Amino acid sequence: MKFAILFTDNPEHAEARDRLMPDHLSFLDRHADRIEAAGPLSENGDPAGGLWIVEAEDVAAARALVEADPFWPTGLRREVRILAWRQVFAAGRRRI
Repeated sequence: MKFAILFTDNPEHAEARDRLMPDHLSFLDRHADRIEAAGPLSENGDPAGGLWIVEAEDVAAARALVEADPFWPTGLRREVRILAWRQVFAAGRRRI
């Protein structure tokens, strides 16, 4: 099952992003079999959070992946939304 995971960052903990970015990127590498895409979001040029597209068994497995990320215990992530996602269009083609 695919999930879109939306992160909203807490600017009060922004220092964690720079400090832990190498660990975070290594985490993404180690979980490339489940994290299909990941990247930062910005609003008006300012960091606003991130987006992951994840393949997981269920919401609990997706949440466990989020909570294993080195960013998680720092307070950088103010809000996390885990939404089931059904891809219907990719690479210029319908998938249904």
